[in-house]
Amino acid sequence: MIHKLIIIGSGPAGLTAAIYAARSNLKPVIVEGTVPGGQLMGTSFVENWPGEKRILGPELMIKIQEQAKALGTSFISETITRVDFSQKPFTLWTDRNTELKAHSVIIATGAVPNRLGIPGEAEYWGKGVTTCAVCDGAFYPNKKVLVVGGGDTAMEDASFLKKFTSDITVIQISEAFTASHAMKERILNDPAITKIYNSTLSAIRGDGQRATHATITNKLTNESHEVAIDGIFVAIGLKPSTDAFKGHIAMNQWGYIQIENETLTSVPGVFAAGDVFDYRYRQAITASGSGCKAALDAERYLKDVITE
Repeated sequence: MIHKLIIIGSGPAGLTAAIYAARSNLKPVIVEGTVPGGQLMGTSFVENWPGEKRILGPELMIKIQEQAKALGTSFISETITRVDFSQKPFTLWTDRNTELKAHSVIIATGAVPNRLGIPGEAEYWGKGVTTCAVCDGAFYPNKKVLVVGGGDTAMEDASFLKKFTSDITVIQISEAFTASHAMKERILNDPAITKIYNSTLSAIRGDGQRATHATITNKLTNESHEVAIDGIFVAIGLKPSTDAFKGHIAMNQWGYIQIENETLTSVPGVFAAGDVFDYRYRQAITASGSGCKAALDAERYLKDVITE
């Protein structure tokens, strides 16, 4: 069987693409991947999704998934590990050796936040430990927060968090911030933001419900001390989930898919949506918007490729 459209990934980008594709009678098939629902499955409350004043991340994703299913989307609970985009129809293989063929493909596999890999981080992920200041900053009014990282994202997070709290500490593993000049100057010139260099977090603990304390370790002296905290924002970068497509489509030096005209990849008939190419906005709503665009572009492409 040759599918009209296979969507790889089941976060906001992939599910929105499926909704639009299903309504266009493309009979889309979603290969869910290792994290069905995407990054929002690991978040707490979402307050910036249109039409939802306040909703749990997993609840939101389940609602969108149910909508895609109701419109006729099929789901495969496997992960794409290998592809062949050199000839049409395209061929894809999963981690269970399932072989799939499609006239068009939307890659919406997202990106995975880099983590510290320290005790307590996984336990309190989404419970005081997060990677998105824009998503979660409003939950910390007048609270004590830590930002871990020294690049542009960490600087943006610290600057954004000032809207809600004045108790902000930025922890950088090296002796200086690595952010662009303009970004780091904004933080360096702000006496209200505490900066700690040559240090990182070595442990996180809490009360079982929320993170309450963090251990800061100096990398030069190995001395550690524990501080009380309300929130931790890990800003040490993202890794796009594009390993399966390396060598098959054009990517930049960081592994993000290169696109033209919103969703087009270097291979006609293969489209990209969401965080696999968007390293600037990285929001659920922008990923969803690009999923819509990818589905519309796939529909136009398929009109010239196949006939009923």
